[in-house]
Amino acid sequence: MTTQTWIITGASRGFGRALAESALAAGDHVVAAVRRPEGAADLEVRYPDTCLIAKFDARDIAAAADLVRDTLERFGQLDVLVNNAGRAVVGAVEEVGDAQLRALMDLHLFGPAALVRAVLPAMRERGTGTIVQMSSQGGRTSFPGVSAYSASKFALEGWSEALAAEVAPFGIRVMLVEPSRFRTGFNRGDVIEFAEPSAAYRDVLADVRADMAGTDGRQEGDPARAAEIIVSLAHGEEVPLRLPLGREAVERISHAYRRGLEEVEQWAETARSADFAGVPASVRPI
Repeated sequence: MTTQTWIITGASRGFGRALAESALAAGDHVVAAVRRPEGAADLEVRYPDTCLIAKFDARDIAAAADLVRDTLERFGQLDVLVNNAGRAVVGAVEEVGDAQLRALMDLHLFGPAALVRAVLPAMRERGTGTIVQMSSQGGRTSFPGVSAYSASKFALEGWSEALAAEVAPFGIRVMLVEPSRFRTGFNRGDVIEFAEPSAAYRDVLADVRADMAGTDGRQEGDPARAAEIIVSLAHGEEVPLRLPLGREAVERISHAYRRGLEEVEQWAETARSADFAGVPASVRPI
């Protein structure tokens, strides 16, 4: 395989760590962008010539350009960007405040958007590149208690779908990864955040809270296997725009698509009746 250079955010644990290890084991170069460099320092010890640990907060949009510059100075090229850093807030819409919602948008949308903008000039110049956006099955379907998390992932997916069409003429690919539950530490007590329960929703969300708090270490997904799949695709000729990962993700997302199509068909005639009579359908460039 041709050696590729990766930037991976949130590479000290979970998917980011698994991806860094898989890419390095494949002989690639990796810039592990982490808030706490000590959490990934062992990677640089094991791979001194091919791994660079960079202190980076994925929410800091001003730092994106420096991260890309440091990557190009060290390795001379940039092939794959993985926007992986993420976390969740669990709570009803009325329980999650503006500050918590904005923090997730910063982490899952505005930060990744800034980093994508920073990498695109180098990728366009070379006529190649892959952008991997770590979304979630919660980026295609939602349920009570995860409104804030899903809102940020839905936003990332819509933004990335437009991005994919814009950059395809330059040889740049975009892949949205939509995992189900994997043993990444995502559900650990020091990672996942729970909004203060209110009397109104305490019983409504009791099962959701218990489920989210009690699943760590029991998830069926294997992060190492997921990383191998993503690294293999990044080296391959074709990537899907969306890649559900894990059996549950495939089943739940498929169900969401079917349910959505059924609802569109149910209300199609009512929806069509909103148009002016006799006016031809719009002709769009895409």
